[in-house]
Amino acid sequence: MAVTSGSTYASAPPRSLQLPGLTLGVGLGGFVDGIVLHQLLQWHHMLTSTNHDRIGVKYYPATTVDGLKMNTVWDGIFHAICWVAVLAGLALLYSRVTDHRRRVWISPALWGWILVGWGLFNIVEGLVDHQILGIHHVYAGAQQAWWDAGFLLLGALFVAGGWAIQRRSRPFDPEGEGESSQPGSAAA
Repeated sequence: MAVTSGSTYASAPPRSLQLPGLTLGVGLGGFVDGIVLHQLLQWHHMLTSTNHDRIGVKYYPATTVDGLKMNTVWDGIFHAICWVAVLAGLALLYSRVTDHRRRVWISPALWGWILVGWGLFNIVEGLVDHQILGIHHVYAGAQQAWWDAGFLLLGALFVAGGWAIQRRSRPFDPEGEGESSQPGSAAA
């Protein structure tokens, strides 16, 4: 806590935005995966490769009504977990930034950590679901190893890019100097 002009505020350095940013990034990354790959492109669902999985889950092909029903349930569970991660990230952020909360949304530290969290989601989900469990792949078929590797590479690029962004950022100070804290500024 820092005291300035008789008022108390949280000057949230980039590290204090780390956990909220990572948690938001994991949830948002999961939502993008679920919305784009599961729903819009329909490349896979949570259990669409269980005919070749490594844990013995019953096969639920998305080409049958019963298979699509089960995959939809598991996609819903996945989305519920993503939703909880986003809510937890917002709650953590709200608890760590006590004044001038709108200014945190322009902080490169926050967006860097969100990008790191999204990349971590891709890496963990890619390793666990695609490689270790084998319950689904990014795009199943003859070239699925390349699609899965690309998903992991994208995650690694997000982690590296997010890490670089947050490392270059100045500590978040809701009362800080600079263009974003000028009176009348849209970000203030």
